[in-house]
Amino acid sequence: MKDQLKIVLFAFLCMLMFTQLYAQERPNIIFILTDDQSYGLLGCTGNEIVKTPHIDKLAEAGTLFTNAHVTSAICTPSRISILLSQFERKHGVNFNSGTSVSEEAWEQSYPVVMRKAGYYTGWIGKNHAPIGKGGYQSGVMEKSFDYWYAGHGHLGFYPKKRHKIFNDAISHTQPEIINEGVNDFLDNNERRLDGAIDFLDGRPEDKPFLLSINFNLPHGASTSSMKLRDNDDDIYKTLYRDLDIPLPDNYIAKANIQTPKLPGDLLRAEDRQKGYSYVDTPEETRERYIRQLQAMTGIDRLVGNLRSKLKAMKLDKKTIIIFTSDHGLFMGEQGLGGKALCYEKTTHVPLIVLDPSVKRKLKGIKTDALVQSIDIAPTILKMGHVEAPESFQGKDISTLVKGGENEVRDYLFTENLWSTQFGNPRCEAIQNKEWKYIRYYKNNTFSARKKIAVAKELGIKENKMLYAVHDTDIAVYRDYIESSVNGEQPVYEELYNLKNDPAELNNLAQKRDYKAILKTLQSVWAKKIKYARGEDAPKVNRFTIDSQLESKKKIHLE
Repeated sequence: MKDQLKIVLFAFLCMLMFTQLYAQERPNIIFILTDDQSYGLLGCTGNEIVKTPHIDKLAEAGTLFTNAHVTSAICTPSRISILLSQFERKHGVNFNSGTSVSEEAWEQSYPVVMRKAGYYTGWIGKNHAPIGKGGYQSGVMEKSFDYWYAGHGHLGFYPKKRHKIFNDAISHTQPEIINEGVNDFLDNNERRLDGAIDFLDGRPEDKPFLLSINFNLPHGASTSSMKLRDNDDDIYKTLYRDLDIPLPDNYIAKANIQTPKLPGDLLRAEDRQKGYSYVDTPEETRERYIRQLQAMTGIDRLVGNLRSKLKAMKLDKKTIIIFTSDHGLFMGEQGLGGKALCYEKTTHVPLIVLDPSVKRKLKGIKTDALVQSIDIAPTILKMGHVEAPESFQGKDISTLVKGGENEVRDYLFTENLWSTQFGNPRCEAIQNKEWKYIRYYKNNTFSARKKIAVAKELGIKENKMLYAVHDTDIAVYRDYIESSVNGEQPVYEELYNLKNDPAELNNLAQKRDYKAILKTLQSVWAKKIKYARGEDAPKVNRFTIDSQLESKKKIHLE
């Protein structure tokens, strides 16, 4: 009996030692996500003005993907696509969807799966993904992490004004407050932040960690709130202001537009959100661009501080860093402003993966492999030795980081389902390394200008009129998901040769010489959209003005 007990005890100790050894072998992973950062806003991606030395060094020590794209060029659906590794058509959540991600679907997100697999998880900065019943008010996101130091929705450049959770920070500007959170998460000896929600006394040193750092910069909603205060760092007051800042290539001021990029009844520019009106004049465009450059340098400094911190804590050799953006942004190129389109300017983003275990000869490589934002979650799981859920639609790209030559796809599919009174058209695109095909559908959404006029007349708050989503909108959005899958025909098409025309200036869709190419891409589109949609209904909750009012009424009655 004693011998059997010894055997059992020995087996238990071996299993415990194996578990601890396995945890130590698994790498730490840090995922950094910026907001509205176009591909060309880094030194390593060709920008000769911006100062981003630390991110450039990240690329020099890792892999720079030069042909990475998001699936949807709008904040919330793009971020949920990253979290769930699903196209928007499958996860079914956007600003106009009237839905939030259900808890069932959330259980298959990369942070939850990694936490269940033994990772210590943290989320810092911005959350723009409504999760659970009640969306941002459900509390599901906060409870899903071991460490939470974030605000829902926009942070602004001075986050303390918007979110109480940041009030204990010493700093007052966004990158620096987020930096304090990063230090608090990593270092148990760092000054503790009272606002942070921490389910343990500190980060366990015997467990690998997964940290998601989410900026609300260089997004216009944050850069527009910069005040050049006396106690702001000089980065945010004087940097770049002594330079002759050029306008973007192919910039056209509003007053000079003679031939709109798209038909007027398709892209109704007059209904565009006010937040993008800065592109209408050269002066405002330059000012906003300077602020974006300043924000990028602030973010870059955080990346430098992060890598220094990891090195000081002797974590740098076992920590993978992934850096990307949720989408790009038009700044007046071809007379366009904003996002929510399928052009390169909005879908093409920087993606850098630093894996310290990669051989020296593979560090600093660039690859033009076609990769997407939905590939991030399966890559994180693969690097953490965790099995990916069947619900994932993305691909593991870790082999490309380690020198593999087999690319994960031949074509990319992107989409925009945020078609609202702001004039954005529904559109979808398919592309390979040489060609891109975009198709648009009839835009019959109600005009934002007309809503604003009525709001002013009746004294209704403009934002309430423009951004409130009701139950009836769920049916409209659901039709957007299904209609083109079920045969709705496009009203306008574009074809671009990306090698010869990377700025997408010359539409070849009606040219006789390119009919065969157009037909091939249309055929690929038909297959890809069905895959993007999937077979199951989106796993979502109702999340509308109506549902929130009912919830408040129920609480009041109770």
